[in-house]
Amino acid sequence: MVGMTREQAWEILCEFTKSDSLRRHALAVEACVTAYARKLGEDEAKWSITALLHDFDWEIHPQLPDHPTKGEPILAERGVDAEIRRAILSHADFTGVPRETALEKTLFACDELAGFLTACSYVKPNRSIHEVDVQSVRRKLKDKAFARSVSRDDILNGAAGLGVELDQHIAFCIEAMQQRAAELGLAGTQPAATAGV
Repeated sequence: MVGMTREQAWEILCEFTKSDSLRRHALAVEACVTAYARKLGEDEAKWSITALLHDFDWEIHPQLPDHPTKGEPILAERGVDAEIRRAILSHADFTGVPRETALEKTLFACDELAGFLTACSYVKPNRSIHEVDVQSVRRKLKDKAFARSVSRDDILNGAAGLGVELDQHIAFCIEAMQQRAAELGLAGTQPAATAGV
């Protein structure tokens, strides 16, 4: 079967997801996941598509357990590879699909963290990912009132599942998102001040 392209995955995401913030979340997760694919010598295209599509049905299925369970047949209908669909199902604990492959573990590890790093960026003076560092993220993780919808357990368990120390995982994802800051809307209000960071 001919594989889906990133452009086709983006079209599916945009068809079902109208919110800019949700689209940016998909891009942030993609930045982190594909950086890991590169590091691990995995299929970047496949990992990119998985990350882009992991929450594609959130707006039409905003209740659990409908997401991602009811989204999976839509992806199957669109010809999305079974390995990608399984990884998407595995990013939610309640589906009963265990995270076994590197792709599955990486998607889970990057999903909540990418959202949390975005939230950390928004409270910085220039609203920039370039201002975010590991220590400030660790402090914010302890603040239960900050970005309270983000599961701290998922962030901790995700890093553990990858076999990566939490600080290393946070630093790796910050760097991955910094490289795509403009696309993620996280370049900041004064990008010149952060040039060369």
